Amino acid sequence: MKTDPVCGMKVDENRTRQKSMFRGMNYYFCSAHCKESFERDPLLYIKEEEESLPERKVIVVGTGAVGTTYAYALMRTGLATSIALVGRNPDKVRAQVMDLNHGLMFVPPVHIFEGTYEDCKGADLVAVTAGVAQKPGETRIELARRNAEIFREMIPLIARHEPKSILVVTNPVDVLTYAAIKISGMPMNRIIGSGTVLDTARFRYLLSRHCGVDSRNVHGYILGEHGDSEVPIWSKVDIGGVSLAKYCPSCGRQCPEEEMESIFNQVKNAAYQIIQGKGATNFAIGLAMVRVTEAIMRNENSIMTVSTLVDDLYDIRDVCLSIPTVLNRNGVSKQMYLELDSDEEQKLHASADLLKKTIRDIGL
Repeated sequence: MKTDPVCGMKVDENRTRQKSMFRGMNYYFCSAHCKESFERDPLLYIKEEEESLPERKVIVVGTGAVGTTYAYALMRTGLATSIALVGRNPDKVRAQVMDLNHGLMFVPPVHIFEGTYEDCKGADLVAVTAGVAQKPGETRIELARRNAEIFREMIPLIARHEPKSILVVTNPVDVLTYAAIKISGMPMNRIIGSGTVLDTARFRYLLSRHCGVDSRNVHGYILGEHGDSEVPIWSKVDIGGVSLAKYCPSCGRQCPEEEMESIFNQVKNAAYQIIQGKGATNFAIGLAMVRVTEAIMRNENSIMTVSTLVDDLYDIRDVCLSIPTVLNRNGVSKQMYLELDSDEEQKLHASADLLKKTIRDIGL
């Protein structure tokens, strides 16, 4: 069976009488109408056919709660034409692939399969969610050290196949994004950490609930580490274009400073509460990963608080943390300089210093 280049219908080349040759190739049509349209301007339809051919491939390394939730959310978007799952447990990978494939009739067409590191070749994005979870009583440095050892083995297996971009999600994400850049030798713009994209979403949601407006009309950022030293940028929060400083008096609620501190503490401690209740965070981070994937694969030039290598911005050097960053098909297109007040800038420096100490302590 052949595809009619005009309408896209399948045509039995042995039965149809409607065919035409162009540049030495035979083309088959479902009707005389399509044949006539093609012959008037063959390049119009050949170009459209060629543009539909490139594969949009995403590799998910790690088949735990985060990796599989991301794969599930991604398959619903139609963004990827193929999604490969890579993991250490073949039975688990096979089961996850089978389960996802059983839902294909409900989503846009996509090829989901058990992959290997070789499938990273030509991939638009490799999402790395693999790693170990923090044990009870384990320090962040101990966790960072264990996952850094995993990255020393895993990242070269990915990088040798030269994917277009790598999205690091494994925690501690800022330290491991730095590790991935140093271990891989890839340009820094092509390795991105999920950073505080989720923290920023939590921040905007809680502000929207507090102010009684749609979260999409709330703008504000959490910068720095994805962790305890993260920094809320209150000076740049606005509600529908109105700064928070001006919006609050017009609201009439007279919110005390303690209210703002409570909102930030809910942002900072959200993961602990979720993990205590159900063992892992997966839904919101899976959606956040899809949003980063969209920005890259659709060449959106979207501004997101991903973790990237910062060198000489805010007098911060050689560390990965989250600042507003423009993302497009090249990965990091631009790091934005946001005017901070003195307290916010001081806290951002403290966050960077904490991350740099962790990086040194684990020998990166």
